[in-house]
Amino acid sequence: MAPTESKKPAEGKKVGKPRNYDLGNGVVRFSRTKMFHKKAIYNFVGKKVAATKKPVKPRVVEKQIGGDKNGGKRYVLVQKRPAVYPTQDRIRKRPAKQVFKSHVRSLRPSITPGTVLILLAGAHKGKRVVFLKQLDSGLLLVTGPFGINACPLRRISQRYVIGTQTKIDVSGVKLPETLNDKYFKRQKQKRAKKEEGDIFQNKKEEYKVSEQRKADQKAVDKQVLESIRKHPDRKVLLAYLSAMFGLRSSQFPHRLQF
Repeated sequence: MAPTESKKPAEGKKVGKPRNYDLGNGVVRFSRTKMFHKKAIYNFVGKKVAATKKPVKPRVVEKQIGGDKNGGKRYVLVQKRPAVYPTQDRIRKRPAKQVFKSHVRSLRPSITPGTVLILLAGAHKGKRVVFLKQLDSGLLLVTGPFGINACPLRRISQRYVIGTQTKIDVSGVKLPETLNDKYFKRQKQKRAKKEEGDIFQNKKEEYKVSEQRKADQKAVDKQVLESIRKHPDRKVLLAYLSAMFGLRSSQFPHRLQF
């Protein structure tokens, strides 16, 4: 998140510097005893101000009632109680409550479409991939391409990537409209009903790549590879994408320039 901007004073209004300010490392200019005398707090020590009492509104009103057998007067509530009480409390709307889907998605300035990223987590950690776009959930859509380093179209959080200075022009790459967060959602399989016999007979079905994903992968990778071939250093770039990232001894990531 960007740091909050300090409020600028209005034009023509002078803003003075406080007398007691921090000199550094938690040391202030004047001590607590010095400020006690500067503010003349001794003039207010021991003085008590009488609290102003608010007028209390009466809860009941006396009413005169005619008739010898009615007692002559009765006390009636000013605000009548409700005749019917609800069985359940009303659900109040909370406008301050924010849901995840309404959050603003921010992206690091070093990550732009076409940037080569280094994956730091997951099954493909250490591989260099090409960033295509940011999805509605805030996750990054990346591809290997698959023919170079066997990394398919995947989603990953920007927390688990390193943005490099290497960029590819992907302005001409047209992505299918179906490539969204719902596209990558896994389908939950229903549990099989208990049947007689050996419990190990029913094996779990392994994940199989659908034909739609294979077609989308080929279509996207074909366009990305064309953009890589147009790069002036295409041979070096292909070798760079196919190589795995790793650190040797006495190498620290915060000291490297990617």
